[in-house]
Amino acid sequence: MPELCVNIDHVATVRQARRTYEPDPVLAATEAEAGGADGITVHLREDRRHIQDSDLPRLKEVVRTKLNLEMAATDEMVAIAIALKPGLSMFVPERRAEVTTEGGLDVAGQEGRIREAVARLKGAGIAVSAFIDADERQIEAAARAGFDFCEIHTGPYAHAHHDFGAGDARTAAELAKVRRAVEAVGAAGMRPNAGHALNYGNVAAIAAIPNLRELHIGHAIVSRAVFAGLRAAVREMKDAIDAR
Repeated sequence: MPELCVNIDHVATVRQARRTYEPDPVLAATEAEAGGADGITVHLREDRRHIQDSDLPRLKEVVRTKLNLEMAATDEMVAIAIALKPGLSMFVPERRAEVTTEGGLDVAGQEGRIREAVARLKGAGIAVSAFIDADERQIEAAARAGFDFCEIHTGPYAHAHHDFGAGDARTAAELAKVRRAVEAVGAAGMRPNAGHALNYGNVAAIAAIPNLRELHIGHAIVSRAVFAGLRAAVREMKDAIDAR
């Protein structure tokens, strides 16, 4: 069964709506681990719209599983990661106007710059992942750039599942793309993860793909936690993953 890394960004989103101190994402991390999370994921965005710099050392101190830091491939973020030393750093694309991450990182289009950033992180003893689309060209570029992991963007599959249903040919086609990408990541010598827009209704088919290491899920779990509590929401997601 793939491990579940819980993204707690949206707990910080609620906090930042009032620029106050609650709900505390650090407490969310401990609650998620109590519910069975295998890791905690946060995205320190350049505009600091949810997670703040001051959250990072507090999270590093309390997280007992592993802390995964998502970030843009910039000098500022690389320096922050090197100082923090998370269990995993993941490069993702960022646009200020987007609501959330839209599409995978274009590693192939900026391979030289990204290779240098990867080397800096790996030189500091930090494993590095790329959030990429299910695209053979991007997988090949990620391997050349030296990434340890690739997280395959599951958004197109999740949206097809929502719009057309699990049994529709379009959903099956998107699922097949993810499966082929996972296989290609492994064949290229990297370790495959997956995430984006996964929820309780669509996660089982992704979790059934052989050799997936981790699933990174946030919005669905935090949404469910509003009604069930975070520990229960994490346990329910673990059950949904195990139902593959």
